[in-house]
Amino acid sequence: MSSTSTMMRHMLLSLLLFLSIQQVLSQVTPLQFQHPLDPLTKEEITTVQTIVHAKYPTSKNSVTFHYIGLDDPDKTSVLTWDHSNLGSIIIPRKSFVIAIINTQTHEIVIDLRLKLIFSDKIHTGHGFPTLSVEEQSAAILLPLSYEPFKESIKKRGLNLSEVVCSSFTIGWYGETKSKRSLRIDCFMKETTVNIYVRPISELFILVDLDLMKIVEYHDRAIHPVPTADNTDYRLSNQKPPFGPKQHSLTSHQPQGPGFQINGHSISWANWKFHIGFDSRAGVVLSLASIYDLEKHISRRVMYRGYISELFVPYQDPSEDWYFKTFFDAGEFGFGLSTVSMQPNRDCPSHAQFLDVFIHTADGSPSLLKNAICVFEQYGDIMWRHTETGIPNETILESRTEVNLIVRSVVTVGNYDNIIDWQFKASGSIKPAIALSGILEIKPVDAKHKSEIRKDEHGTLVSANSV
Repeated sequence: MSSTSTMMRHMLLSLLLFLSIQQVLSQVTPLQFQHPLDPLTKEEITTVQTIVHAKYPTSKNSVTFHYIGLDDPDKTSVLTWDHSNLGSIIIPRKSFVIAIINTQTHEIVIDLRLKLIFSDKIHTGHGFPTLSVEEQSAAILLPLSYEPFKESIKKRGLNLSEVVCSSFTIGWYGETKSKRSLRIDCFMKETTVNIYVRPISELFILVDLDLMKIVEYHDRAIHPVPTADNTDYRLSNQKPPFGPKQHSLTSHQPQGPGFQINGHSISWANWKFHIGFDSRAGVVLSLASIYDLEKHISRRVMYRGYISELFVPYQDPSEDWYFKTFFDAGEFGFGLSTVSMQPNRDCPSHAQFLDVFIHTADGSPSLLKNAICVFEQYGDIMWRHTETGIPNETILESRTEVNLIVRSVVTVGNYDNIIDWQFKASGSIKPAIALSGILEIKPVDAKHKSEIRKDEHGTLVSANSV
């Protein structure tokens, strides 16, 4: 076949692929967005799913989506857009996708306006994509039907129907070639939902995620499972005394909130900024500027702000713990791990909430309600002075500080991370993370500290629990 014929054949195949994608996408709701840094919409995520499946039909390929997000537009273009009349400059709207297709990691860039794949590269370096929720859910069920594990549970006199397992990343130890693997730890539920304080120790379970099977298993020793007594944290299961009684508080803003939300853009006091959301990074704040009242200009304070990583090293060298050195954002996804917040509990009654869309492993959009809350926080003193040095005169001047809070909660396993971005009228931005949730317990044979005969790398907090 001549080179000319081969070229024509390739052109014809490309045209047919383009037409087939367009035909499918014609059924998708037209894309709409107001800001170049807006998070992907439900329709855009569906468009990504459709385009990738059109190129790699799931009837012939194994396709899982591990990241679907906004491909960051050029910073100079965004700043020019921000300073111009909105809409007068068109910025390319693209999505960056990480998908595992037939065990190969693809990095795909899709033009969402043209509805075309801009680039498709196979990643060959170190590292693996963020874990999907679905593959973790499948992995933690494997031990329950694995005969050696069932025998280990029977040997310990435990009830298999009360066993709950969880997934743990294992890190990298210098291997020239490694596989996507997870360690699985298991816990007893029974009369408590506080599973993390009731671990079943000395079981080594290694799962190959590509094969989705247990590839290594060891039962090294038997330690007692800590008791379930007084461990259930649910309010409905608490017994008195509950501690000092606290009075309720009602907040009311008779003039309404002091901030305005237009889409994902926020204006408050002398601040303006944009709230985005990413399946890996979670909340992303952009284009934060403050209006200078003296110079009558807006001053850029921050172009882009987000939590790049949260590293959690347990630093316990024992066999069941040495590998627990988690990268919560990179391995589990801060955005994928963001949870819905409860009005009047996680955020005050005068807070306003934003919903976002995340993606599932098959590329479908999934609505996450109350993912972000915005509210004004009162009560601190911004500045004050009492002057008594002037004869026959007392001057008392006190000014209340009001801050704007952008809050989200990221739950990875046993830990809940409460992430606040605090905007101050003085011109500063204060990010903060508060740690909540459940501590993880290591079981030991000792019931009293006098019984400990070796370094357990921890403090005995109750019987059989370090």
